[in-house]
Amino acid sequence: MPSLQEKDKRFLWHPYTQMQDYAQRDLLFIDRAEGICLFDPQGKRYFDTISSWWCIVHGHGHPTITAKIGAQLARLDQVLLAGTSHEGAILLAEQLVRLAPPELARVFYSDNGSTACEIAIKMSLQYWRQVGQSDRCQLVGIERGYHGDTIGTMSLGGVPEFHGPFARLLFPSHRLPSPYCYRCPVGLKQETCDCQCLQPLVKLLSEQGTQIAALIIEPLIQAAGGMIVYPVKYLQKLAALLKEYGVHLIFDEVATGFGRTGTMFALEQAGVAPDFLCLSKGLTAGMLPMAATLTSEEIFQAFYADYAAGKTFFHGHTFSGNPLAAAAALGSLQVFSEEQTLAGLPAKISHLQARMRRFADLPWVGDLRQLGLISAMELVKDRETKAAYDSNERVGWPIYLAGLERGLLLRPIGNVIYLWLPLSVTLVEIDEITERAWQVLADPQNIAGW
Repeated sequence: MPSLQEKDKRFLWHPYTQMQDYAQRDLLFIDRAEGICLFDPQGKRYFDTISSWWCIVHGHGHPTITAKIGAQLARLDQVLLAGTSHEGAILLAEQLVRLAPPELARVFYSDNGSTACEIAIKMSLQYWRQVGQSDRCQLVGIERGYHGDTIGTMSLGGVPEFHGPFARLLFPSHRLPSPYCYRCPVGLKQETCDCQCLQPLVKLLSEQGTQIAALIIEPLIQAAGGMIVYPVKYLQKLAALLKEYGVHLIFDEVATGFGRTGTMFALEQAGVAPDFLCLSKGLTAGMLPMAATLTSEEIFQAFYADYAAGKTFFHGHTFSGNPLAAAAALGSLQVFSEEQTLAGLPAKISHLQARMRRFADLPWVGDLRQLGLISAMELVKDRETKAAYDSNERVGWPIYLAGLERGLLLRPIGNVIYLWLPLSVTLVEIDEITERAWQVLADPQNIAGW
């Protein structure tokens, strides 16, 4: 009988994975999970340092959430949300609106981060057409930004490594330079910078502001683009510019939402309210797929009309607002309330940042970036020149393998090694994770060219 590993190689095609890497090597096989740890069939423990692709919030298998899902499963598993409703979808929408800035009053469900962002883009474009400003049909993205893998979100993404093969399918959009402080696009130092990298936006708005529908951005950190943490003032200035020209602001908080940055939503740290807020990943604490796009009553009212007016938003997904996923999300918000999760974050964040400081002294660490329970290191060939590794050198691969040996599930993004810890992590677990990470990253044998 073929083993499960053999069947995996025979039948499965894994996401964001070069399958040939595993022609002679087994994939990491996970049998169960508990808290912030994953276990293979032999019982070896791996710390889930990336929250299983940035979605686990309260740890794996939290009993409050699993109980909510179980109760819902016995009552109602699935029903379409088109012209139909159910308790979970209603109560969750109410809670999300209460958590969001007061300007956001309506919730549209989907099932993943890409669709949450795609919905915001489509809503913005249709809104402008329906209020008599059909010339507003241009969109703006940020270099190194990532919003998903649909055609629309790829068209506004700025990570060519992911989207290059599909370039001929993508629609034109404007690109702004990334607020990449370590590699400042205008050659300034962060201490003296006044966000001069926003000048291209100033120029674009002055020339074409009345033709631009929306701009999409990840608040405070460009995650998949390299864990690029940028200043609050950049977001504030950007929002003020868009408001001056009446351009919609779309916040992609698919990764940053639900406590990742130290606040429920990253936008709170900038005091900025967007026109659209896109959520997923941590929405259900990583238990089930779900997404939500929040927007204003003003935008909703532009679609609210007699059917014959042709203003309906014709978009939907089979599992939009799925009852089981809604139950998981409600369970997660219950945990936030009962366990006072956010109140416990400052001590954890401070401890993580203190434990990570020594990594900045390693000769191959060019930049240490930290935000909330996220900590990232950009590895370089030379700290003085900031010489980057070529993607073909795969500097992250030996670090990933060494991490597995040390019981860490790491997933480097190119030459950036990061921790994206569940909010439930304890101080003792932070100590153990950072010590194991040090053993991996302080060893020159794991670093290409050293």
